[in-house]
Amino acid sequence: MLQAQAARLENYPILQEKIRQHLEETRRQAILIRGCIERHGSSPSGLKDTGGKLMAMLQGLGGSLMADEVIKGSMASYAFEHFEVSAYVALIATAEFCGDIQTRDVCAQILEEEKAMAKWLAQALPETVGLFLTRDSTETGSAKR
Repeated sequence: MLQAQAARLENYPILQEKIRQHLEETRRQAILIRGCIERHGSSPSGLKDTGGKLMAMLQGLGGSLMADEVIKGSMASYAFEHFEVSAYVALIATAEFCGDIQTRDVCAQILEEEKAMAKWLAQALPETVGLFLTRDSTETGSAKR
């Protein structure tokens, strides 16, 4: 989802760069989480991974059809960051309950990164909306209100 979104943000270079940075952060997080899962003798679910990729592809395709994709994408990203925050809070509680300090620490580190991205998205949203409205009014010739 992040990759598809970043590819279409050429008119929003600050947002595009932040999304690309978070994509790299997310890839690193996936490696860390995979290590936690494998340490317990298991592996990530291939079916869930494939399903997640399919949903991200469909979301990216659907988003590209909307004129205000950058706004809806920013809002969806903000909401998804909060979903991730809640997931890591739950994982931390689970790891603590099980006495898995290593997994707790990995999840705590990732939790802070997700909170930081959510905060950044919230702070950037007004500027993103302003840029979109300015571009939209210039492209369509409609007057600002």
